[in-house]
Amino acid sequence: MQILTPLIEQRADPFIYKHSDGYYYFTASVPEYDRIEVRRARTIAELPGAPAVDAWRKPDSGPYSELLWAPEIHFNQGAWYVYFAAAPSREIKHKLFQHRMYAVRNTNPNPLDGKWEFMGQIDTGIDTFCLDASTFTHDGVLYYLWAQKDEAIEGNSNLYIAPMATPWQLGGPPVMLSKPEFDWEIRGFRVNEGPSVIKRNGRIFISYSASATDENYAMGLLWADENADLLDPACWTKLAEPVLQTCYEHGIYGPGHNSFTYGEDGDTVMLVYHARTYTEIVGDPLWNPDRHTFVKPLRWDEQGMPVFGRPSIA
Repeated sequence: MQILTPLIEQRADPFIYKHSDGYYYFTASVPEYDRIEVRRARTIAELPGAPAVDAWRKPDSGPYSELLWAPEIHFNQGAWYVYFAAAPSREIKHKLFQHRMYAVRNTNPNPLDGKWEFMGQIDTGIDTFCLDASTFTHDGVLYYLWAQKDEAIEGNSNLYIAPMATPWQLGGPPVMLSKPEFDWEIRGFRVNEGPSVIKRNGRIFISYSASATDENYAMGLLWADENADLLDPACWTKLAEPVLQTCYEHGIYGPGHNSFTYGEDGDTVMLVYHARTYTEIVGDPLWNPDRHTFVKPLRWDEQGMPVFGRPSIA
């Protein structure tokens, strides 16, 4: 057994994308929440030493001038996009921040070069707190996946999916796939957020995170058959138990907000997630910078289901 150490320290909500050019691209929430940072390297192990380029910085004022959260970098329909959430201020209204989702685009083959263009807000048709956007393509359809508040449902956010008309515009109404309901999803806060997709063994898997961002943070899983109607909630199965959670034995706390990438062999699925290495957090965990990026290989059982194991064990 190998006890993991962080790949990159103080980078929460990590996202690693392996592109067809052979490079790995990394972005994450920075502790200052003031910019989108991108780096690239030939291997995952080289990412910590790769130069970090500020792709986009928040303006001084306006609707997206505070708290840039959870950027993800995707290559969609011939261009690079970073999807992120931002708020007009740090004010909390109705027990929530005021985040909405936005996108920036770069048409340069290397997104560390060229100019990032602000594409505006991604409007879901629901004017409430929302965040953690991700995208994936299946059977030629680009899908948008995210977390958002429904005023009629108790809690901070639920998981939604919708088709996209363009990489920065939805092409259909939001469909809710999951809401906080199990005990492990409602500790501290009622939360479903941070969705990420991996396709394997004839299924489409959506991992997500739940509960408060301290040691209670944990990961869950939804899955559907690859031939199912992904916009039909009835086609998705939700596991009742978390698939990754705090490991007190090895001192890895609150694993979550993951993404998936592939190893250098192009086939091994790598689980990318953040976690803490201590629980004695002073004040609100949101302002504590010590959520670190970890990476480990994902395993699979005989039924073709992913085995996440424990966060501290490779």
